Amino acid sequence: MNTDKRLEQGPHDDRVTVLAEPARTTAGIYVALVLAGAGLGLLVAPLADWLLTLPWAPMQGPAELAASIPAPALSAAGAVAGLLLGLVIQHEQLTLRLSDDRVVLMSRGREHTFRRDAVATVFRDGKHLVLLGHDGGELTRQDCALNAAHVTDAFTAHGYPWADTDPYQQEFRRWVPDTPGLPEGANAILKARQKSLEKKGAADDDVRELREELARLGVVVRDEKRRQYWRVPGRA
Repeated sequence: MNTDKRLEQGPHDDRVTVLAEPARTTAGIYVALVLAGAGLGLLVAPLADWLLTLPWAPMQGPAELAASIPAPALSAAGAVAGLLLGLVIQHEQLTLRLSDDRVVLMSRGREHTFRRDAVATVFRDGKHLVLLGHDGGELTRQDCALNAAHVTDAFTAHGYPWADTDPYQQEFRRWVPDTPGLPEGANAILKARQKSLEKKGAADDDVRELREELARLGVVVRDEKRRQYWRVPGRA
């Protein structure tokens, strides 16, 4: 996947590298979703008419309502739904601003800034970009669809220590209820997070927020196939 890369001039003549999704990619997503939504909208009326011909079928009430709406209106509603989905996707895209003294990550309407001297290691964990502090704790873990080679080159060019894999990978242990050795309250958060993880997946807001709660307790957690693995920085 391509990535939009540009150089900017920061304060004190600092070089700033900006990585973001290309505008043409974002525009393509919008066009595809709007067209798909409009097309699906056109299919609603024939499907509703077919359901109404059956002696028994679920959702008879909604089918009657859909059949009563003009096809152009259904197509327009589908296009609007596609546009809204495109806005959500754009809102969640990650943008990186890197300089020699700080890294700024912008995603989901939030901005996270970390000074260079606070970052001990940077690496990719599957689809995530991870920054570690000097105590081994995660400073942040962000969904990252940006070109992997461009991200690696940008961080190394600005002097950030890049790792090909998680240097603490061997310390993770699978979580089971009432696991001993965790900080007080961590098991309860992991239990709640496991329920959200199984129902909604790793991208759910509750799953993300509970990860942050665990980080405040000094617990690093990673997910594999809706299973949780944990470690406590400084404890092998």
